[in-house]
Amino acid sequence: MKKITADLSPSLRDDKQRCVAEDGEPVSSAPQFVQGMGLFSATAIVMGSMIGSGIFIVSADMSRGLGSPALLIAAWLVTALMTIIGALSYGELAAMMPKAGGQYVYLREALGPLWGFLYGWTLFLVIQTGTIAAVGVAFGKFLGVFFPRVSAQNWIWHIGHVPPWHVGPMVLGNMDIGLNTANLSAIVVITLLTLLNTFGVKMGAAVQNVFTSAKVLALMAVVLVGVVAKNSAAVAANFGTGWQNFWARAGWHTTHAVQVGVGGPTAYVGVLTIVAVVQVGSLFSSDAWNNVTFTAGEIRNPKRNLPLSLAIGTGVVLLLYVLCNFVYLSVLPLAGDPAATTIVGRGIQFASEDRVATAVMEQAFAGYGAKLMAGAILISTFGCVNGMLLAGARVYYAMSRDGLFFKAVGRLSERSKTPVNSLWVQWAWTCLLCLSGSYGQLLDYVIFAVLVFYILTIAGLFVLRRTRPTAARPYKAFGYPVLPALYIVMAVWICAVLLRYKPQYTWPGLIIVLLGIPVYLVWKRQAVAEAV
Repeated sequence: MKKITADLSPSLRDDKQRCVAEDGEPVSSAPQFVQGMGLFSATAIVMGSMIGSGIFIVSADMSRGLGSPALLIAAWLVTALMTIIGALSYGELAAMMPKAGGQYVYLREALGPLWGFLYGWTLFLVIQTGTIAAVGVAFGKFLGVFFPRVSAQNWIWHIGHVPPWHVGPMVLGNMDIGLNTANLSAIVVITLLTLLNTFGVKMGAAVQNVFTSAKVLALMAVVLVGVVAKNSAAVAANFGTGWQNFWARAGWHTTHAVQVGVGGPTAYVGVLTIVAVVQVGSLFSSDAWNNVTFTAGEIRNPKRNLPLSLAIGTGVVLLLYVLCNFVYLSVLPLAGDPAATTIVGRGIQFASEDRVATAVMEQAFAGYGAKLMAGAILISTFGCVNGMLLAGARVYYAMSRDGLFFKAVGRLSERSKTPVNSLWVQWAWTCLLCLSGSYGQLLDYVIFAVLVFYILTIAGLFVLRRTRPTAARPYKAFGYPVLPALYIVMAVWICAVLLRYKPQYTWPGLIIVLLGIPVYLVWKRQAVAEAV
C-alpha cells in the first residue's frame, strides 16, 4: 500500500485526497474554492495582468534596435499573432482541466510532474514575483511625478551596492540593495493588495474589475490622442509620401547591427533575425495573459468562460498595443538625438528614460501631459499587481497539494476560502526582491525561459490529444494542428536567435530553471517519506 501511494501520479493523488483527508474525515468538510468570478472578471484578469508599464516604455528600446517604423509595427504584430495563438491553444487545456494552478497543471498532466514543478519553481522564484516587484517599483517611480520625494535615489536605508560581475557574455550584480521611497511604495502597495486578496476572491476580483476598466480606458485615451494631436513633422518623418518612409530599412536584404552579448562583437543580421531579437520587449509587455488559468477553480462555468476570457482579453489588449504604437509614430519621429533638448528632437528612440507614452502626452498636452500619463500608469500598475498577486498564489497552492511546496501553502482559509498562506509566502519573497533591486535583471534572464515553457505547454496539447483522445474537450484549439504548430515554430526561432545573439538573456534563465531539478528531488523524496 505504501508503494502504491508513493507512485500515485499527482492527478490520481488529488482524487485520493478528495476522498479522504489527513485526519480520516471526508474532504468535503475542508474549505473549497468559491466560484466567484464570471466572464467579465476572468477577462479582467487576462487584460489587467497583461497591461502593466511595458507598453508605455519598451517601444523606445525596440526602435533603437530596429530603426524602422515598419519593423516596429511588425514586431508588435508578430507578438500579437503569437500571443493570440497561444491563448487559443491554452483555451483547450483550460476547458479540459479547469483546476487551480492552470499552466502548472497542464505541464504536469502532459509531460510529467517534474516539468510542472520546474514551471512553478521558476514562476515563484522569478517570473511572477519578479514581475510583481518590477511593476510595483514602477508604480513608485511614477508616483514620484506627483510626490518628488518618492524616488529610487531617495534612500531610507542604503545597505550597499553590488558591483558588476562579468561572466562571459553576461553581467551579474550591479544593483543597489536597501530601502528607498520608490521600493517602499511598492512594498506598501503589494502589502495592501495581498491583504485585500485574503478577504476572498470576490474582493480581489472587484478590485481587478475596477482597475482593469480604468486602464483600458486610459489606453483608449492614448489612442484618441493620436487621432486628434498628430504632429505633421512626425507623420512626414515616419510615413512620408505614399508611406515610403514607413518602409525604410525594412527590406529583405537590409542588414541591421546587433551586439552579441554584453560588450561582444557586432553582427549584421537580416529582417527576420532583428525582429526576433527585439521581441524580448514586446513579449514581456504582452505576457501574463495565462494568469487567468491559475484561477480556474474559482471561475463560474470555466469550460466556457476560460477559453472566452483568453480570446477576448488578449485580442482587445493586443489591438490597443498595436494602435498605441501607431499613435507614437504619429506624434513623435522614430529617429532622434539623445542630446536633443526637445521632446520631438529626442524622438521615440531617445524618449526621456524611455517613457515614450509620457513624451507623447507631454507633446500633445504641454505642461500637464506628463501628469496625465503618470496617473494612467499608476492605475495600470496597481491593477497589474493585483491580478498577478491573485493568480500566482493559486499555483503555489496547487504545487503544495502535490507535495511539491511548503505544506501550509496548500490550505485554504476557513473564512475566505482563499490560499491565504500562499498569498503571504508570495508577498514575503516579492518584498525581498524589491529590497534586493535584483528583479530587473532576473526578469531579463527569465524571458527566454518563459518562452520555453510556452513551447512545452503547447507541445503538451499535442501530447494530450494522443494520450487522452477520449477526454472531454468542451472547446478545441482553433486551427489545430496548424496554428499551435506555427506558434512552436515561431517561438523556437526566437529562442534560437536569442541563444545566438543575446546570450545574456538566455543562459542565466536556463540555469534558474535547472536549479529546480535538485529542489524537485528533495520535495519528492519528502512527499514519499510522508506517504510512508
